[in-house]
Amino acid sequence: MQTPNLEVNLRSAVRYVLAPALAIVLAIGGLAGALAQTDPLPSWNDGAPKRAITDFVARVTKQGGPDFVPAAERIATFDNDGTLWTERPFYFQLAFAIDRVKAMAPEHPDWQTRQPFKALLEKDTKALAATGEKGLLQIMAATHAGMTTDAFASLVRDWLASARHPRFNRHYDSLVYQPMLELLAYLRANGFKTFVVSGGGVEFMRPWMERVYGIPPEQVVGSSGVVKFDVRADGKPELIKEARVEFIDDGPGKPVGINRFIGRRPIFAFGNSDGDLQMLQWTVAGSGARFAGIVHHTDAVREYAYDRDSKIGRLDKALDAASAGGWTVVDMKQDWNEVFPPLVTAGEVKR
Repeated sequence: MQTPNLEVNLRSAVRYVLAPALAIVLAIGGLAGALAQTDPLPSWNDGAPKRAITDFVARVTKQGGPDFVPAAERIATFDNDGTLWTERPFYFQLAFAIDRVKAMAPEHPDWQTRQPFKALLEKDTKALAATGEKGLLQIMAATHAGMTTDAFASLVRDWLASARHPRFNRHYDSLVYQPMLELLAYLRANGFKTFVVSGGGVEFMRPWMERVYGIPPEQVVGSSGVVKFDVRADGKPELIKEARVEFIDDGPGKPVGINRFIGRRPIFAFGNSDGDLQMLQWTVAGSGARFAGIVHHTDAVREYAYDRDSKIGRLDKALDAASAGGWTVVDMKQDWNEVFPPLVTAGEVKR
């Protein structure tokens, strides 16, 4: 009979290193079924948030139960920045745009004297901040438009394969939250269809989300710019990204985007900021069993700690709404025993 410590060690080995090999050995030994019944959310500490999730899933999937929801209606929506991956020191799509400006600068000598590009290239954060939203839109237009959607997707994939976070020195797509990866898999194993509903650009997110989250492009809802159909001189059709905004999928835009692109009200939603408030309100306003969750960034050691006074990922009104509505608030420091996926190669997670 295995001791408790040995069982814990076996589970740890399965999670981090030896999953494929141990799965074969345990199957031969007749123990695979036992391990299959182990905790589906191992990176979540036992506590109220974890129990709220598992209890909700049990209720809505119990055939004949009072809260049963048919699989077709088990829609779960997740914000991305700050909910599924880190959003500090600034949104990762902005980091991509900044790196694109640096790469494109030799082809645009006028940027050396023209704002906001001059401030960015000189790392003058004060001058860059002074350009405000107009400056940000100029940067995004210069780095995201005037190319085909295929070319842009290729740039995003190349950037993720090379760029590293300034604090953690890891690829940006390795700074996803391990507990949320487990939650996505757990929901899908129980018949849920998982969607990302984010203020980030949809063309920026779709090239990598299936690989990282298991969420296919057609289940990614985001902000979008105008895309134009064109036919090249050689007769080949293509889609060209233009420097015009079509739809902002943030705040009140999120339930609008859900209605427009998904067509079903979710029964389960997770966010982390005031930008997710309306999505959470829309979710719980439906009939039957409903779940609204918020990731509260409280761990300055393993990640970051911020909420009401933050300019990025501000969590103020949504935190009050969670308290008033009995929503599930996940305290990152207390409720997660892991934050990021473990490193399984020299300095990086498995890609």
